[in-house]
Amino acid sequence: MKDITPFHIAIPVHNLAECRKFYGETLNCEEGRSSDHWVDFNLFGHQLVIHYKPKPETETLHHNPVDGHNVPVPHYGVVLPWDTFQNFAEELKNKGIEFVIEPYVRFQGQVGEQATMFFLDPAGNALEFKAFKDMGQLFAK
Repeated sequence: MKDITPFHIAIPVHNLAECRKFYGETLNCEEGRSSDHWVDFNLFGHQLVIHYKPKPETETLHHNPVDGHNVPVPHYGVVLPWDTFQNFAEELKNKGIEFVIEPYVRFQGQVGEQATMFFLDPAGNALEFKAFKDMGQLFAK
């Protein structure tokens, strides 16, 4: 996995200013290029772009059961080193983030054991950040 390259993801947001503040200040993402309709961010070395899209009249978040929790679908995020995850989770708690799923260790003692947490951005996009003590478990069956 030493040849991993950054991913690019573009997500819709209905309030560009509010989401710009969230990603910049709450998640500490460095801002890159921008326009009146989009903003680039460095999300742990990956390119995240928030694009303005009017808020739909109705929108529901789907959930799937995983390890006794309702995981929001769709979602995106980054697999972090274990210590980085722990520090980031603590930082988010201190900033008052409302978690959809509080940070915890999923699949404890099983293949794929991982720390995970879920929360929403101001536009309702679901984010998951996770970590493995053993990165060799990332794709383990």
